[in-house]
Parts: sequence; structure tokens; C-alpha cells
Amino acid sequence: MFGKLNRNLERLSRKLEEQNLQELIYILGNKKEIFRRNFWAGVSRGVGIGIGVTIITAILIILLEKIVTLNIPVIGKYIADIIKIVENNRY
Repeated sequence: MFGKLNRNLERLSRKLEEQNLQELIYILGNKKEIFRRNFWAGVSRGVGIGIGVTIITAILIILLEKIVTLNIPVIGKYIADIIKIVENNRY
């Protein structure tokens, strides 16, 4: 029983390796395909990074607005000090 199962698994493994190898040979042999895949991979990464940074920045701004509206003494004093420093160095 296990012998037949092992043979089937080995045959399946060989078939998968052959298909993957054939795809790799096709990709490496076709320069346009390499360029196209890398181009779209780069575009996808760039868009993903842009969306991710936008979402994280928006969340941070919302959190900072919530903290300021809570009027916490320590944080309020810290923010006031930053504002004074900015105003003094403005001119």
C-alpha cells in the first residue's frame, strides 16, 4: 500500500518539477517576458508601498489628533514647547 503511494508521490513530484523547469526555460529564453514580468513586479511594489505609507501616515495623524484633543498635560506641554521652539527659530 505504501509502495504504491510512494510511487504516485514520486511521479507527481517529477511532473511538477518538469512543468516548473519548462516554465523557467521559457522565461529565461524570452527577454521580453523577463522585462514584462520585472516591470509589472516593480509597478506593483511601488503602488503597494505608496498605499501602505499613505494608510500608516493617515492612522498616525488620526492618533495624534486624538491625543491632542484629550489634552493630556505631559503631551500638551511637550507640544507647546515644540511650538515655542519653532516660533523662536522662525525669524
